[in-house]
Amino acid sequence: MARRKKKSSGGWIVKLVILAAVIAGASAIWLWNEKRGWRPDETAYPDQGALIGERDEGVNFEVLKGLGASFVYLEASKGAHGKDGAFSGNLAASREMGLQVGAVHEFDPCETADGQSANYVTIVPRDAQLLPPAIRLERTADDCPSRVSDAAVQSELLTLVNQIEAHAGSPVILAPSESFEDRYRPAARLERALWLEGDLDEPGYAGRPWTLWTANSAYANEAADTPLRWLVVRP
Repeated sequence: MARRKKKSSGGWIVKLVILAAVIAGASAIWLWNEKRGWRPDETAYPDQGALIGERDEGVNFEVLKGLGASFVYLEASKGAHGKDGAFSGNLAASREMGLQVGAVHEFDPCETADGQSANYVTIVPRDAQLLPPAIRLERTADDCPSRVSDAAVQSELLTLVNQIEAHAGSPVILAPSESFEDRYRPAARLERALWLEGDLDEPGYAGRPWTLWTANSAYANEAADTPLRWLVVRP
């Protein structure tokens, strides 16, 4: 009597691996789509808005307001020389729609505070109706052309804070990334309101409560051709 051949299990293993990959891919696509259209509940966070700069295409401020935005922060200056080419137009358009507006400077750890504050004041008007200015703290000094010590970065940042506050007539909001906070500890060293990042999850990396939260860094909506950085204010 001929011996029956044992069925190979290799084919089933391959099928299971393919099925698992398909399920994982579908889950990733679902999560990506969920993130693109997600923003915090307005009943929990009634004061919401967006960060906007020249990188954002086709922004319609009327539609943005219709979506529930009550304010915008506009990118204005970067380091000692960079200026956002869309700032003036965005400022006029957002004010026309009755939105509250604030200006953002991006700190460059490789450059002195004097040059950066001079750059800021040439584009941002002295206007008591503006929201408190914000300083974004993204880059560390690791890529500077010459070595800049941590103490020097902290010193120049403090000087810049004082200079921008003197121009604006109000305290700044500090917006450190998690890597900048880990390195230079601005939240612990400077008693200023904080603007923190955390897609879909409230951030806690600064060791104290945030005032502004970038809740979704790529919020797809009808107000712009490209996803916007969506913000909420702590109630």
